[in-house]
Order: sequence, then structure tokens, then C-alpha cells
Amino acid sequence: MGNATTMIGAPSVSGLKGAAIDYGLGMGGFLLTALSAAMFGSGFWGGLAGAALAGSVIKGTRGTVIATVLGFNALAGFNSAPAAQSTNTRGVM
Repeated sequence: MGNATTMIGAPSVSGLKGAAIDYGLGMGGFLLTALSAAMFGSGFWGGLAGAALAGSVIKGTRGTVIATVLGFNALAGFNSAPAAQSTNTRGVM
């Protein structure tokens, strides 16, 4: 890990281009996942198929990241507790 002066710098054309490519590939990963969900459903198997499809079509580290994020997001919803019910506690019935 580098120090702060090497991790933060002025924007460059190559940096902007790389970020735009990452953005576009992320959108492509989403579209592949949405297509897979339309074909296989949006449950566990559809999510797994979407992550596998997106991760295999988008090569390299970017595909790995997309598949990892999709896997994380598939289970992230199970970890959240339901919101508490709002009740009137002023003694009025």
C-alpha cells in the first residue's frame, strides 16, 4: 500500500479512460445479470447464473470483481433486520 501522495493525485486522461471503461463494464455486467434473471429467475440459481455469466464474459480482474459483488449482494439482504413498527405511544387508544 502506498502513501497518501501516491494514492491521490490529479485527474489524468488515462485515469478517466480507465474509470469510464470500468463503469461501462459494470453496466455490461448488470445487463448480463438482468438477462440471466429474466431467463432463470431472480432467486438463488438465477443470481448464481448471472454472476457466472457476467464473470465469464467480462475477463480478468473486472469480471472477478463483478462476480464477487453480485455474490455479496445476493446475501446482503438476508443480514438486514426488518424495520420496527411505528406506534403511537402517547396513551391515546
